[in-house]
Amino acid sequence: MANLHTKAIHGGLDPAAHRGAVSVPIYQSSTFAFPSAEEGAARFAGTSPGPIYTRMGNPTVQALESCVADLEEGCGAIATATGMAAISTVFLALLRNGDHVVCTDPLYGATRTLLTRYFFRLGVTSTFVPTVDTTALAEAIRPETRLIYVETPANPTLDLVDLAAASAAARGAGIPLVVDNTFAGPHLQRPITLGADVVLHSMTKSLNGHSDVIAGIVIARDPAMLAVLRDAAIVFGMTIDPHQSWLVLRGIRTIGMRVERAQANAIAIARWLEQHEEVAWVRFPGLPTHPQFDLAQRQMSGPGSVIAFELRGGTEAGRILMNSVRMITLAVSLGGVESLIEHPASMTHKGVPVEEQRRQGITAGLVRLSAGCEDLDDLVADLAQALACVAVAVPPRPRVSA
Repeated sequence: MANLHTKAIHGGLDPAAHRGAVSVPIYQSSTFAFPSAEEGAARFAGTSPGPIYTRMGNPTVQALESCVADLEEGCGAIATATGMAAISTVFLALLRNGDHVVCTDPLYGATRTLLTRYFFRLGVTSTFVPTVDTTALAEAIRPETRLIYVETPANPTLDLVDLAAASAAARGAGIPLVVDNTFAGPHLQRPITLGADVVLHSMTKSLNGHSDVIAGIVIARDPAMLAVLRDAAIVFGMTIDPHQSWLVLRGIRTIGMRVERAQANAIAIARWLEQHEEVAWVRFPGLPTHPQFDLAQRQMSGPGSVIAFELRGGTEAGRILMNSVRMITLAVSLGGVESLIEHPASMTHKGVPVEEQRRQGITAGLVRLSAGCEDLDDLVADLAQALACVAVAVPPRPRVSA
């Protein structure tokens, strides 16, 4: 199957393997019986593919892993209990005392905390370079560097990493390139085709798409890397349960329709915000005003559904906006069918020191909007009335560029 929508609907499903079921069943079992002692030994030896114990593998989980690996064009995947479990699996599998990591900046707050607080205690050091500066990425590599970790589009500024250039830097150093592809998803960006070795997602976001599951996944380019990652996930207990897996797999079946609708809404809203007198600037990969618009056109098949913007009235204006929306939900996360709005500096990136926030472009008044699948007119009307509340309460400041 070559086309994305077909892969999303049929990936991971072989009805003949599930007594003809057209939806993969939930194998809600912690352990699996062996038909013989010989077969049990063969499964533990890895010479027979049958299930053993759900932490180590489960038919429902395997269906999900197969589907997402196919979407990302990897050799296989490991589904995890959370997005942070996916990230932790990669770091635990590939890093040890004395190693160094090069990361792009900005980075999801919890990922940065994991490296700077917890892996630092284990003797792992990190260097953070601006997302947009691929030259700096290559120059930050040291003899002890063991991986490059990037996030594109970046959370929450929507800066982009040139994945072809980043993969060239990684290959030149003989180290893997790991890409957090959560914001774009495999429907809009496939990093492995651009040279990445490992791709990961918080499946909580657009892969599931219904704000009812916490999950993650790691996809590898080659079997040797996959084996290393899977071993770490199993030993550290990072793996997902079958019911979570089934819910995510059900969500993936509609990913094409959901993403296209949300993205169309986001494009229209970004254009509308860009013209609004209360808005200082808008950052969205689908706008020609995005500094890396040409790169977005080259490496993404669409700009996604997340918009970053700042109001001319600054932090207070942003607070009033978020407290004034009526239909759009004030909550963190993204990629669901409902539209969500949040304040990164005080919410998702609260753990990042203020001076670091500013250096990364996370301004005090930055607002992140994840467009959902509602009717566009309703979304614009909600933003319009909320911005009218801002206009009444906060004197606007001069318009600035992003």
